[in-house]
Amino acid sequence: MKVYDRLSDLHVDLLSGTFSAMDWVNHHIAAIEAQNKELNAFVEIFYQEARDRATVLDQKIKFGKPGKLAGLVVGIKDNICYKGMGLSAGSRMLENFQSLFSATVVERLLAEDAIIIGRLNCDEFAMGSSNETSFYGPVRNPIDTTKVPGGSSGGSAAAVAAGLCQVALGSDTGGSIRQPASFTGTFGLKPTYGRVSRHGLIAFASSFDQIGPIARSTEDLAVVMEVIAGDDQFDATASTQEVPAYSAKLKEENNQGYRIAVLRDTVENDGVDKEIREHMLAKISELRQAGHQVDLVDFPYFDYLVPIYYLIATAEASSNLARFDGVHFGYRSPKGTDLESIYKHSRAEGFGSEVKRRIILGTFVLSSGYYDAYYGSAQKARNFITKKMRDILDEYDFMLTPTSPGTAFSIGIERDNPVQMYLEDIFTVMANISGMPSISVPTGIHTNGLPYGIQFTGKYFGELDLLRISQQVKS
Repeated sequence: MKVYDRLSDLHVDLLSGTFSAMDWVNHHIAAIEAQNKELNAFVEIFYQEARDRATVLDQKIKFGKPGKLAGLVVGIKDNICYKGMGLSAGSRMLENFQSLFSATVVERLLAEDAIIIGRLNCDEFAMGSSNETSFYGPVRNPIDTTKVPGGSSGGSAAAVAAGLCQVALGSDTGGSIRQPASFTGTFGLKPTYGRVSRHGLIAFASSFDQIGPIARSTEDLAVVMEVIAGDDQFDATASTQEVPAYSAKLKEENNQGYRIAVLRDTVENDGVDKEIREHMLAKISELRQAGHQVDLVDFPYFDYLVPIYYLIATAEASSNLARFDGVHFGYRSPKGTDLESIYKHSRAEGFGSEVKRRIILGTFVLSSGYYDAYYGSAQKARNFITKKMRDILDEYDFMLTPTSPGTAFSIGIERDNPVQMYLEDIFTVMANISGMPSISVPTGIHTNGLPYGIQFTGKYFGELDLLRISQQVKS
């Protein structure tokens, strides 16, 4: 079967009877079985569930009543709940655990006849930028299997890039959708904070986390977003703002000239790969020729972004992960003889080194005597950065940066250097700090053969404009 980059193209063949939904599901199962041993993108395939859904969908097609996402094969990150299916967040702590309910995004996908094919590998509790901290081992980049696919949604990006599913859901806390999208040559969208319900997402840092899609086209991002976005009674942070018909509006002719602020430090910084900087300059020229206003704008705060993010995110993580103690939830060590030893051994054995590192850091910054100096100061700095970003977007429609300073790096090369790994998020954390929407668009191929993307960050609830500009500049 051919690869369909757009659901609309799939529908032409699926709904006309060229092949059945069951054929389509079996095709993907065969592809996963053939490639997953090498890529390690899937940690579980939902054989029976996916085939049962395909059987029902074939009947719906027969009687002319399929849903909007009919036949869309979707993978979900292993931190998103699907009732009755495994859920581990890539951690030994939740080994053999099964979801007791489905996330709101999962319910909405299924209601529109999407077929969820399996759960995807990720960094443990979504903590990582390379997908090497997973209990199941590292995911490999399908473009070059010696390289990482990015993280923490590395399994999601790798599966889409390899054609093992058409769309995948990931979560983005500091760039975990966009950086893997850049490393694998796919599109990755982090929606506005609150645009998509977090109900059923295992929390890492609750004020940063957001679910979003990874796909091979802006069209598929659009149609999935209009299904999964919107108010949710189970999530108090979910926005009640109306969800636009993204896919229909994306098809409309759009000759709007946008105002784009290129953050100067990202194209005049020796820390950014030379080819990526040159590519950015070429894209600036192309955008100007297409009628857009593109200006270099000063934003001299990049050195503060990663510290702000990691101080707050680790503090929230230490709180969110406190429930995984071998008593309330999670792995229980056989070495425990009393309550205190159960806690100590279960958490020491159940969590990996990176998760423990972040819990310790987060606990420290929240501790008596240090709260104001670290966590309190970081929150003030977060407000300052958000205001500066808003000031820029009062004058411009988007901020433009590379998605990542470089291309995918070799497996193992940064694993023992957490600071270097944290700096992979330098351009992506801005959107999470502020809650603004941001998208990575695949626009370049490096001379090393690896893809990379550019990133647009837009105004609150400006996903439609992000999709529109992405459609114009995609490679």
